[in-house]
Parts: sequence; C-alpha cells; structure tokens
Amino acid sequence: MTFDDLNDLSLSNIGIWPAPVKAIFTLLLCILLGVGWYYLDTEDQLIALEKVEKKELQLRKEFENKQRKAASLEDYKKQLKEMRQSFNAMLQQLPNKAEVADLLVDVSQTGLAAGLEFELFDPSGEVAKEFYAELPINIKVLGGYHEFGEFISGLAALPRIVTIHNVHIYPQEEKNRGKGSEPAPPSGKLVLQAVAKTYRYLDEEAEK
Repeated sequence: MTFDDLNDLSLSNIGIWPAPVKAIFTLLLCILLGVGWYYLDTEDQLIALEKVEKKELQLRKEFENKQRKAASLEDYKKQLKEMRQSFNAMLQQLPNKAEVADLLVDVSQTGLAAGLEFELFDPSGEVAKEFYAELPINIKVLGGYHEFGEFISGLAALPRIVTIHNVHIYPQEEKNRGKGSEPAPPSGKLVLQAVAKTYRYLDEEAEK
C-alpha cells in the first residue's frame, strides 16, 4: 500500500479498507476512547479513592486511640476515685464556718500549753481563694527556742491545717527604766512574730 492509497481512504468506506489499516485505526480509536474515559471519569474516581484512603487511615488512628483509652478506662476510674478520696480527706482538714472559732481557741491554747506568753493574737479578715479562704492570724509570743519548737509541733498536730509564715525571732529587751534613754539589758526571753494561717472550705453557697 502506497501513501497515495492512504490518501484515498475515507471514513465513508471503512468497510473496504485493508485489514492492517482497519486494525491500526481500531487500536487508535480504542486508545483515544481510553484516554477520554480516564480524564472524564476514572481520574475523578482515583482522586476520590485517594481521599477515602487517607480518611480511612485517619479513622484507624482515631479508633486505635479510642481503643487504648477504652482499655485504660478502669484505671482512669480508679485513679479518679483515689483523687476524690484524697481531696475529700484534705477538705475534712479545713474547718467549716462554725468550727473556725474553736480552731482559733486551739491555736492559742497550743501556745499557752507550750509555755509561751502571748503579746498579740490578732485574727485578720478572710482572704478568699478559688475554693477556700485563708484566715491569717498575727501572733507575737514570748518564750525560748524550745517553747517555740513545741508550739510549732503542736500546731502541726492539730486535726485542722495550720501553717506558719513570715517568722521573725529576736531577743526581747526590757522597757526603759527611769528617765534614761538607755534600754536595760535583754531579759533572756525571745520574741517570735509570725502569721499563722488556717483555711476554711468555701461551700457552694459561699462561693455563689
């Protein structure tokens, strides 16, 4: 077949084309149809498939995370129960409003039992915090190191929480005698100035 023969070929007489030409034309037509089908339909499906596969991987990871959490759920519940018990035990160490007066008496009695002499015992106003209130008490007592240690130990042994802050210890000087401006020698006693803080739990009504 010559080039002139190919020029004489027409789509209107495909039936009389030579067999090799028909085969090549059919092959090209199939290729064109395949390429057109790919771009018109298959490409979008492949893109959608890729998105679905990525979504599947994400869902698998989420499922694995939730599965691990579910497997540890009992441990979490146990920890939460222990935390609540610890929290309630701590709350029980905080006096309620009716018990504050008794606690102040306990603090002063602890100092007296240690052999201290109070020069100042001044409860200040409450300082509200998130779920509790601080009750600072300005104290000034006379005694010695041994009595001070016994006093602090006694406060730590109270059933309610009492903490000591801003501790300052210095020797006591006797008051001036006569008209002279020179102070008398130290008395041998020590002065402890500090702020004792106790804490009160704020119930829901107080918080509101």
